[in-house]
Amino acid sequence: MAEPIGIAVVGHTNAGKTSLLRTLTRRRQFGEVSPRPGTTRHVESVDLVIDGASALRFFDTPGLEDPIGLRDALGPLHADMTPPQRIRAFLATRAAQESFEQEAKVLRSLLDIDAALFVIDCREPVLAKFRCEVEILASCGKPVLPVLNFVRDPASREAQWSALLADFALHAQARFDAVAPFDGAQAQLYASLQVLLPQRRVALEQVAAFLESERADRHEAGLRLIADTLLSLAAMRTTLSRDEVEAAALKAAIVERFRDAVLQRARRAVQDLLDVHAFARDDAELAMLPWLDGRWAADLFHPETLRDAGARLGKGAAIGAGIGLAADVALAGLSLGSAAALGAAIGGAASQGFGPLGRRLANALQGRHELSLEDTVLTVVAQRLLALHAALGARGHAANERIDLERGVLPAAQLQAVLRALQPARAHAAWAEGDSPRREATLRAVLAALRAIG
Repeated sequence: MAEPIGIAVVGHTNAGKTSLLRTLTRRRQFGEVSPRPGTTRHVESVDLVIDGASALRFFDTPGLEDPIGLRDALGPLHADMTPPQRIRAFLATRAAQESFEQEAKVLRSLLDIDAALFVIDCREPVLAKFRCEVEILASCGKPVLPVLNFVRDPASREAQWSALLADFALHAQARFDAVAPFDGAQAQLYASLQVLLPQRRVALEQVAAFLESERADRHEAGLRLIADTLLSLAAMRTTLSRDEVEAAALKAAIVERFRDAVLQRARRAVQDLLDVHAFARDDAELAMLPWLDGRWAADLFHPETLRDAGARLGKGAAIGAGIGLAADVALAGLSLGSAAALGAAIGGAASQGFGPLGRRLANALQGRHELSLEDTVLTVVAQRLLALHAALGARGHAANERIDLERGVLPAAQLQAVLRALQPARAHAAWAEGDSPRREATLRAVLAALRAIG
């Protein structure tokens, strides 16, 4: 079995090394990410496993805290030694064990790996200490790929850093942003590594293909999770007796319990989406999401939210009214199907494709009513979950800004095909939690509609 490709991730303190690794590997448990200088104190490793074998091993190293002092401690390069030999000679000194203990850990890692990712915070000015850092890393005898991090930040000094690196013959460079990774950045990074490590080209191609496959799988898993959530919500309903409907306090309590059940199901979807994208609930201000911090009800069932979604009451009300009796009563996102007369039951059944006609007729004869979600709520949930899915897919593990779910929300008109695909669930309350071949077929139809949106 081939040894995994060893890649040391090096750079000055707080350049975003651990965040870069979490973003590249989608391993949220790896290391500690913090704005405090010198968070990483030891060399840690994480493997990328493909088909049960470690294909690539990243080493996260401490920051170089005193590169100017380190360069002086290395001493002059004598005529009878190579730059790597000078590094090894320094590592045998007392200074490497005491004053430069952290820097020595980095240098030892560089001597034992295949290549290094030199992570640079492009927002930093090009100071003398960083010039020393580049000089030291370039003298370790290993291929070094500079990773220009945070290139999207307005304070980026990318051009200045690129010029400095070129002066040290580090012409191959990778642009990245551990806050908001851009399309193609990861592929470019691995393509650059293939140039530096031609003997490991095939293995690096496999790694790049595997990571792209993982990204596609995350996207598909997120869409399936959203489809399953919408299907469950569309199927959710509770039946009220005539007495429960006529007793205002009792009806209000049932409505509140129903809404709470809806909220719990939607919250679970948010947590599952975070898991799909390898984010913890407390990562990067994610705890502020309104559907996690207690403001869900105010957002989801607020009349403004429903109105802004661009949705209207379903056809059931209009059809029932046309027969002579209103089939639905709007309850801020909920429908209470009135089954007091046969005309109402027929109206409601017609609006849903006649699927639940038998059950509705039975309820009509006994004076029962059914509480369910309107399409307006399903629209809002679909909009928010799709926006969250897209935001997490484009989010790096160095991000610390709050996610705005209003940004990039799809217009309700684009969700009409999704709502049509959900309609069979209206006839199957058991689909709210259970499973069956017919539910799976409907789920596939909803998933296809979501995929078509993009």
